[in-house]
Amino acid sequence: MKQPKKTKMKKGILALLLFAFCAIFTATGQTNSTNATHTGKWKFEAPYAPEGFNTGTIDVKFAEDKYTTSISFTTSGYTLAGEKAKVEKDTLSFTVFVEGQEVVVYLRPDTEKKMTGKAVYFEGDIPLTLTKQEAAN
Repeated sequence: MKQPKKTKMKKGILALLLFAFCAIFTATGQTNSTNATHTGKWKFEAPYAPEGFNTGTIDVKFAEDKYTTSISFTTSGYTLAGEKAKVEKDTLSFTVFVEGQEVVVYLRPDTEKKMTGKAVYFEGDIPLTLTKQEAAN
């Protein structure tokens, strides 16, 4: 027995709406978890970096649908703004210019409180380890 065309059309529209709802809901959930995973203030260690650039903090924020980053070095006390910050396949990347040299940072979360990665510059790769700092109340 054939179904009337209106019934088939209603089922098709209902299926399409259900699919769209699920896709939007899933995408929103993934975005929120990724944002929470990468954002915050992170203490970093880079034991193979030049003296003065081997410890500090990286601050990662997410607002208005974009990431912003900044990096501060412990010994110098100055803060540099990151550029081109983005998350792709769970890896946060951004570019910073240190003493005129371009450094591209790649970070991937290991746990909620630890990220590892590397800083890439003209002389090679420097391994990085980050530990999330507790928020001050």
